[in-house]
Amino acid sequence: MTNHGLIRVAAAIPEVKVADCSFNAAEIRKMIDKAVARGIQFVCFPELSVTGYTCGDLFQQQLLIEQAEIAVRELLETTNHLDIIFIIGTPLPWHGKLFNTALVCQKGNILGIVPKTYLPNYNEFYEKRWFVSGADPGCSGEVVYAGQHVPFCREILFRSKEDEKIAFAVELCEDLWAPVPVSSDMAMHGASFIFNISASNELTGKNDYLKSLVQQQSARCIAGYIYASAGWGESTTDLVFAGNGFICENGIMLAQSERFLFEEQLVVSEIDIERLLADRQRISSFEYKCTENDPCIAGFSMPEADDFHLTRRIEPQPFVPSGDAYDERCREIFSIQIGGLAKRLMHTGIKKAVVGVSGGLDSTLALLVCAGTLDKLKIARENIIGITMPGYGTTGRTRNNALQLMQSLGITIREIDITAACDQHFRDIGHDASTLNVTFENVQARERMQILMDIANQENGLVVGTGDMSELALGWATYNGDHMSMYAVNTSIPKTLVRHLVRWIADTRMDDLTKAVLTDVLDTPVSPELLPAGDDGEIIQRTEDVVGPYVLHDFFLYYVIRFGFAPRKILFLAEHAFAGVYDGKTIRQWMKVFYRRFFSQQFKRSCIPDGPKVGSINLSPRGDWRMPSDASANLWLKDLD
Repeated sequence: MTNHGLIRVAAAIPEVKVADCSFNAAEIRKMIDKAVARGIQFVCFPELSVTGYTCGDLFQQQLLIEQAEIAVRELLETTNHLDIIFIIGTPLPWHGKLFNTALVCQKGNILGIVPKTYLPNYNEFYEKRWFVSGADPGCSGEVVYAGQHVPFCREILFRSKEDEKIAFAVELCEDLWAPVPVSSDMAMHGASFIFNISASNELTGKNDYLKSLVQQQSARCIAGYIYASAGWGESTTDLVFAGNGFICENGIMLAQSERFLFEEQLVVSEIDIERLLADRQRISSFEYKCTENDPCIAGFSMPEADDFHLTRRIEPQPFVPSGDAYDERCREIFSIQIGGLAKRLMHTGIKKAVVGVSGGLDSTLALLVCAGTLDKLKIARENIIGITMPGYGTTGRTRNNALQLMQSLGITIREIDITAACDQHFRDIGHDASTLNVTFENVQARERMQILMDIANQENGLVVGTGDMSELALGWATYNGDHMSMYAVNTSIPKTLVRHLVRWIADTRMDDLTKAVLTDVLDTPVSPELLPAGDDGEIIQRTEDVVGPYVLHDFFLYYVIRFGFAPRKILFLAEHAFAGVYDGKTIRQWMKVFYRRFFSQQFKRSCIPDGPKVGSINLSPRGDWRMPSDASANLWLKDLD
């Protein structure tokens, strides 16, 4: 696929004059030229855009039908040099019947004609008064229209001649509102994006329902959905049309028109075909078909897109909820974590939770989950045993935050300095404590885990793990140290989300004293604090200086696991998402680090504790991510180069 599997599409809402075919064709042509100038590859126009939708009984006038065909013929002649695929609506006579149809056109040719299947007939004075359904017996075959022999079928799969994975279908207005939309069947047959040419009038509250309908259908079909509805110029004798244009992708609204605008509109975005196909490969539903009959097939040449660039927004933090959903999503995630830990405590009959509290982000979130869980189970918070274990690199700031947080939450506090125990262990294994290498660091992590496990045995408690998914992805954990626990509540929470959850909990659930401590935790640099502090007592071992910015690694992780994208595409998306923040060279540098570490550290992920899945991605080997521990990263590194 060209352009990393992204295609540029548009929903066009032109000005119309009812029953003035020449004017309407000229407006369509004008908007096609604008679409070409913007690098658009596919554009659809509203239902019956050649005549106008509100012609009423004028559809029974032969002159209107003849002039519509003449206007289409002229439009094809003037666009025969254009690669762009455009979809227009026109009334079409065939075998003594009149159909409401969509014409799919390219380079002066009609590639296929799709008749409307479901005709609304409110009060017996609507479309069935003039048109016949494309589902009627015998309404399929080849029709001669505008001087061309064209396939005529209510289900046509338009498939790229260059890449058969790129395929689309067309439905008309009411087809979407039916119990089983035409697009559902076409998606099962391989259409990854759907065009709907429509004329949906406005009623109070209808727009919200329509918008949700389009989004839900795009999600149900795991498809792009481009919707263009009639607007300015349609008759207002009894109804008003607002010119709705929507572009959705798998339930996400990418772009939409301004309603009730008294001028033409071109709603533009890009559909990510590779993203859609990656999702479909993971869903067994697409192995089946809604009907036994195969659709008609029509080929098309993929339009080129010169100077391709993205207009759609790429979220730099894809794991973090945004907008109106932020509060609800954070509440939901926190509730899933609490639900997971609560079940484990109830199943084991254990009433005490043991958690190491460092004053850092991850252990803070784990502690907050423990507090929320025991509150939910109506168990006193004193049954949470919070243990802070200062060592060589512990700073006064993190130690004080750990102690103040535990005190403010009302849990049982224990402080155990690990320095002497580590000194003894260095002597036992013959390690020079002045050699600040990986042995020096990991001895501390394993000593802390030993303390947690032994106190859990002593107190009949359960060790709650604190490590997050970003650390698992990078292997930034000491094997059998902070890598281990009895239940890991943060196992599918990436670092960028950890930060937002702690901030949300601070803002919505905590008193002023606890909120002040959490705010300082949020402002503290991410660090394992395994190397001695600086002369000024401040942290010198900053994780992101070593492995790179977590905001980048979480971005890479999302697209690697969620969609299986190749490095070159992830780099393309990252350069767009982080424009003005990180340049391409910096992004590429940390991508290499990500792939090297992700592949080399799989052995740690192959034996991680149980923990709740909260989103679409998890690295648990028990169902979500199964990868050989000795796989080579060479293919991915070469692709990046």
